[in-house]
Amino acid sequence: MNKTDLPYLSVLIPVYNEEENLPDLGEEVSNVLKALDMTSEVILVDDGSTDGSYAELERLVKKYPGFKAVRLGRNAGQTAALSAAIKHASGELLVCLDADMQNDARDIAKLIDKLNEGYDVVSGWRKDRKDAFINRKLPSMIANSLISWITGVHLHDYGCTLKLYRAKYLKPVRLYGEMHRFVPAFAGFLGARITEMPVNHRPRTKGTSKYGITRTFKVILDLLTVKFMDAYLAKPIYLFGGGGVVMGSLGALMAAVTLYKKFYLGIFVKDQPLFQISIFFALVGFQLILLGLLAEILVRVYFDIKDKPTYFVRETAGFD
Repeated sequence: MNKTDLPYLSVLIPVYNEEENLPDLGEEVSNVLKALDMTSEVILVDDGSTDGSYAELERLVKKYPGFKAVRLGRNAGQTAALSAAIKHASGELLVCLDADMQNDARDIAKLIDKLNEGYDVVSGWRKDRKDAFINRKLPSMIANSLISWITGVHLHDYGCTLKLYRAKYLKPVRLYGEMHRFVPAFAGFLGARITEMPVNHRPRTKGTSKYGITRTFKVILDLLTVKFMDAYLAKPIYLFGGGGVVMGSLGALMAAVTLYKKFYLGIFVKDQPLFQISIFFALVGFQLILLGLLAEILVRVYFDIKDKPTYFVRETAGFD
């Protein structure tokens, strides 16, 4: 395929048990792309669905030009599905979209217009979100605040899948675990110019949601990794050495206080068991955090050296 034959826009859609929504999704996305009047493709990645989603994807591939399907061997998660879509995409612009029809594909044109104002990433903001407050909107608000604060890339809605990227800022990013929600932050680390704009959000009418309140805890844990990867991956001694200095200083201070109490107040350490327990808990907790971060580095080194993705492609359809 010649470079001139490559699509300019790639639409990336992870799919997991969305058989009921796929016919409407295919029709809507196809109509939107026709109206855009630019070369395009649609990469639909079936993330190990247990319903008839992949059979429906094969029908979409046959029905609509430019539609392509990738089937993963098992359910590897949204991050792995998105990573597979990115790897198979050829466009200069990449737009991510949910398969549940809650994102409005007609907003893609607005995102492109905004990108053309001089940005590299345009993030959708579900300003009028059609979800339950307690188990969807509230956890999302907390997560968005934490991510913006920790990463320094301030967005109202990290959880909105509808986002548009210049491919050069998305292709180099390696995604692991549940890191798909942090992609704008990773692009920001590369120097991308990021903005956001309100997009339409529709209530789910078919199928069931795959998310719950527990993902908030995953966000908090993943944030530790994201911050570490941004600030300390190239210079871990700043974190480990700094922590060691702090711990050593605290230990020296506590030893000095203990000696003072022994020689001037006559209080021995054996009479202060809580003091010893608090030191033990602090050291164990600190070591566990460092072990977790070291494990994250080792996982990434393993995948990078082996050049091994976190998913397995069972079959594809629509690719030359």
